[in-house]
Amino acid sequence: MALLGVNIDHIATLRQARREFDPDPIKAALICEKAGADSIVAHLREDRRHIIDEDVKRLKNALKIRFNLEMSIAKVIVDIACKIKPDQATLVPEKRQEITTEGGLDVVKNFIKIKRVNTILSDNGVGVSLFIDPIKKQIDKTLEAGVKIIEIHTGCFDLAKTKTAIARELKTIKAMTKYAQSLGLTVNAGHGLKYHNTKAIAEIPGMHELNIGHSIIAHAAFVGLEKAVKEMAKIVHGK
Repeated sequence: MALLGVNIDHIATLRQARREFDPDPIKAALICEKAGADSIVAHLREDRRHIIDEDVKRLKNALKIRFNLEMSIAKVIVDIACKIKPDQATLVPEKRQEITTEGGLDVVKNFIKIKRVNTILSDNGVGVSLFIDPIKKQIDKTLEAGVKIIEIHTGCFDLAKTKTAIARELKTIKAMTKYAQSLGLTVNAGHGLKYHNTKAIAEIPGMHELNIGHSIIAHAAFVGLEKAVKEMAKIVHGK
């Protein structure tokens, strides 16, 4: 089925609680790599609340699998990405007061800025993906901006409580995945996915990669990181 990208932000969150050096997110990333992750995801936020600049540099040098840097379109972050050159940059919305990313990037509203950042990153050899809500006009604008990869925001699917609501959100994701693929876009998905609901997204035809972080790190607190990644990889890979 799909590939698995493991987000290690919350390893860094634990480290930053003491502003020391442990646990090391790079060590965690290498465990994830060994356990079957297909890529490592890290979000360099403008406020550096978890991942910091040095982490990004070390991840780029240490990993054998793909490194996907989540980032805002702020110039200072774009400049860092151009210098570090991750394998992929996933552009996401960012607000200082939010606990976690609350929704997809508004490509319609921020079209000119996003198109410019895509050009800058692409010219520096960095692949670009946009984290967007499963909405047709956002997909259309992504294509117009010259971006070839999207990551569909699955937060509403994860938060749905009733069978009817879950089915509705899944239907929307399936439809927009198919639509984006018909335009030639590569489709990834992520946000809030957990061990009990990931399979439904992984089984969507043509789904390329699922990016999952918090649920894996939370489970790892009880079973260990290697086992937590292996269990999620088994779900995502369909084994």
